[in-house]
Amino acid sequence: MTQSYDILIVGGGINGAAIAREAALNGLSVLLVEKGDLAGATSSASTKLIHGGLRYLEYYDFKLVAEALRERERLVKAAPHIIRPMRFVLPHENAVRPWWMVRLGLYLYDWLGGRMTLKRSRGLRKSDTAYTAPLKNGARGFVYSDAFVDDSRLTVLNAIDAQDNGAEIAVRTELVTARRDGALWRATLSDGRDVTARALVNAAGPWVAELLGRLGINASAGVRLVKGSHIVVPKLYEGDHAYILQLADRRIVFAIPYQGQTEIGTTDIPVERPEDAVIDAGEIAYLCDAANQHFTRQITPADVTSTWSGVRPLYDDGASEAKAVTRDYVLELDTLGDAGAPLLSVFGGKITTARHLAEEALDKIAPALGETVHPMTRTRAFPGGTIPPFATYLAQVRARWPFLGDARSERMAHAYGALLEEMLAGVNDAAGLGADLGGGLTEIEARWMHDREWARIPEDAIMRRSKIGLGLNAEQTAAFEAWWTDAYPA
Repeated sequence: MTQSYDILIVGGGINGAAIAREAALNGLSVLLVEKGDLAGATSSASTKLIHGGLRYLEYYDFKLVAEALRERERLVKAAPHIIRPMRFVLPHENAVRPWWMVRLGLYLYDWLGGRMTLKRSRGLRKSDTAYTAPLKNGARGFVYSDAFVDDSRLTVLNAIDAQDNGAEIAVRTELVTARRDGALWRATLSDGRDVTARALVNAAGPWVAELLGRLGINASAGVRLVKGSHIVVPKLYEGDHAYILQLADRRIVFAIPYQGQTEIGTTDIPVERPEDAVIDAGEIAYLCDAANQHFTRQITPADVTSTWSGVRPLYDDGASEAKAVTRDYVLELDTLGDAGAPLLSVFGGKITTARHLAEEALDKIAPALGETVHPMTRTRAFPGGTIPPFATYLAQVRARWPFLGDARSERMAHAYGALLEEMLAGVNDAAGLGADLGGGLTEIEARWMHDREWARIPEDAIMRRSKIGLGLNAEQTAAFEAWWTDAYPA
């Protein structure tokens, strides 16, 4: 029997998952298919920031910055467990922009943000020793605010909310073929199903152009693939603040607290294929040098403990340099002149603006379906996000489940928020968590990742649903993989 849907979404990155959420909350029947894992590519390989994009002001992209800052405010409130405000230190050293220009840019950044809960920018003070002590050259510079996010989990939470409101999420499921048949799309999936949909959404990220080619459709918009790589090194400084470092090539690089270490990124390297998302020695040296120009604690490539790279599918606006390509998105609707089933393709975008992108996507596609839609997610909390201020919530978690321990309770409170009530229902002691599978990950949490969050292979659990795999040695990783294979045989 052929299953029918209003919308078939191809791609389980942040954009596809956000569109599924918005559509499901509008009462549309949705099927999202993802050939790999949710957030399996670009959406788990970001710099892990919810930000307005301070550097975009240099390219006069005021609309994108204002939109992103509005979304930053919404997201901080909607997901306080996985998104947390963070202070950023911008040292005015090795600067290629004059002091007054940077100060003016920060004033504009604050103004575009409107009424916001995050602290506003200011100059560095002599009393800011926690900020200035790690730096090689004095205390001249600025402090401003943005936010840190667990990018993989934000994608998963979009999918959970979509499913809880009627959407079907199918991971490890590829779109094999799709063709228009009048007012319908007829598609065959790799799980053997034939489905129809009144609309098709191409949210394939770096593969957006490839999918259009398979569908035999020429898009007027183009995509430009730009690789961004990150390294992680032993902690360069104490504190929960980040640094935004100005470089002589007019690029900026972030240094951010991450898993008890320091994340440094990102690069901007044009590539030809999505499969080129692999860091190279030149990028590692570049990022090490960027840090060494600013911090007293020096590093070499030998200090790198882990890396990740993602390919950003940027809308091709004709910019000559990768760093100047717009981070805004373009939504292209194809309806064969109103004679065929609609196809919406997503070019570009960023994690911060995915919710807004989804809202615009529904506005664009609904008229072609004869549907009326309304913004459903502007003030809606993400699953697990209905918690008091995080410090208060963490104290409640530790009082309720003292056997979790300090490190595990903080990690799980951040990861799941109020969903811990569901996960730990009926658990009254450490034995109820099941065996420790390494790095503090227990059986009850691993099974939650499989049953509730679509983790299908060990990597999904330890590298995307959590980052516990970064701290496991080869023996521990093998033991976890053996447990998973035994618990979930193929």
